[in-house]
Amino acid sequence: MFYKSTRNSSIRVSSAQAITQGISADGGLFVPESIPSVSMDEIVKLADMNYSDRAFFVFSKFLTDFSDAEIHYCTDNAYSIKNFETEDITQISHLFDGTYMLELWHGPTCAFKDMALQILPYFLTTSAKKIKLDKKIVILVATSGDTGKAALEGFKDVEGTQILVFYPEQGVSSMQKRQMTTQDGKNVGVCAIKGNFDDCQNGVKAIFTDNEIKSALDRKSMIFSSANSINWGRLAPQIVYYISAYASLVKDEQITAGEKINIVVPTGNFGNILAAYYAKQMGVPVNKLICASNINNVLTDFINTGIYDRNRSFYATCSPSMDILISSNLERLLYILTNGDDVQIKEWFNMLATTGRYEVTDEIKKLLVNDFCAGFCNDSDTKATIHDIYSKYSYTCDTHTAVAVKVYNDYKAKTSDNTKTLIASTASPYKFSSSVLEAIEGKIPDMDEYQMIDHLNGISGYDVPESLAALKNKTKRFNVSIEKDDMKNFVLQNLGL
Repeated sequence: MFYKSTRNSSIRVSSAQAITQGISADGGLFVPESIPSVSMDEIVKLADMNYSDRAFFVFSKFLTDFSDAEIHYCTDNAYSIKNFETEDITQISHLFDGTYMLELWHGPTCAFKDMALQILPYFLTTSAKKIKLDKKIVILVATSGDTGKAALEGFKDVEGTQILVFYPEQGVSSMQKRQMTTQDGKNVGVCAIKGNFDDCQNGVKAIFTDNEIKSALDRKSMIFSSANSINWGRLAPQIVYYISAYASLVKDEQITAGEKINIVVPTGNFGNILAAYYAKQMGVPVNKLICASNINNVLTDFINTGIYDRNRSFYATCSPSMDILISSNLERLLYILTNGDDVQIKEWFNMLATTGRYEVTDEIKKLLVNDFCAGFCNDSDTKATIHDIYSKYSYTCDTHTAVAVKVYNDYKAKTSDNTKTLIASTASPYKFSSSVLEAIEGKIPDMDEYQMIDHLNGISGYDVPESLAALKNKTKRFNVSIEKDDMKNFVLQNLGL
């Protein structure tokens, strides 16, 4: 299996090279040259395996330059009880008739990003050895809240690496900010940006392709890589949990082998739902992929109209990890739908960079709506949904998962589609205690962050994750806040360049 760039199909690299490099030199994203298939018999066999072995099965399809021993080394170290609060790594909760919550937040940072960022350091260091890379790997991360902490936790004190994380100063929850600014590790750095997530993401992409910086890195025997989902090593692990969840539903006799399901994903950068699309293309029986957005509904508009337009108001919401107007992973989907038309991809994404807008062809519009449906909701509806779920089912969900539930309820009311449905639950409610408590009790809590956690614990009955409880007594290490135009200088200074 080789990997191509979405902006230059003539590029052909191994998975180890794609993972180490993170992003193609031309600014494109690496994609597998073909999508491997899995049979229903293979999926059924996964039902009797643990999560690490299920992950091995999927990765063996994509990482064909890795030996079995190398893949097992990565999966066995990443997906173990020492890193996750549950032996199953993920959990599936039966919310109501035919609807299931795929809880992806039982890892060390209480967000779905742990599912990929616990294994990415193993992928990256193994890949570097395979390609005989004798350079220090510098990982740059733009985060809307969860990726940053998960990446910091995954890469802290990993030999031969250094990680710098940028987050929007006013665009993350107080708990997400505290998680990042108190991070342990000798090789970590955290910086707030006076702007939104798109400013962070655009800045990181510009630094990746800056020839001056790349030359300076080379002189110091350093190389950039990414822990964002632009890196294939971040996206591939997300495919695993959709295949694994289907196998678990079959094992638990919630569905029969071959029965189609819907998958609902709250997403801003499109990576999490793109992983579900890959799972479908590999052979998981999926009826509809339902894309759920908050009021920053650029993806909803795109799927419904074929027009991507970031020229709109940006809103800071109670679901901050979805406050995104430039969805990077959409480029991978469009590359697939255009049968690898790199010229067309470059045209669209150059238009996005220069005008903030592009429109796909009628043929692509038809392909989009064949697989995807999309909807969005505002903060009021998000909180009302949290309250409704809590009142009806005694289930407490966070502000991102609630967006997915609301959009799914709207979809079901509109279509009368009774297909059994899996909803990706992406974060612990404790990461957004203020909004969750306001939703449940109808008022803004007059408490500090840790009093809110204790109060939510009493209401929900869910154990407080040890990693969040421990933050109360941790010292803040990182206080830097800069303008978005100063990101390049920040990187140069921190790397001694």
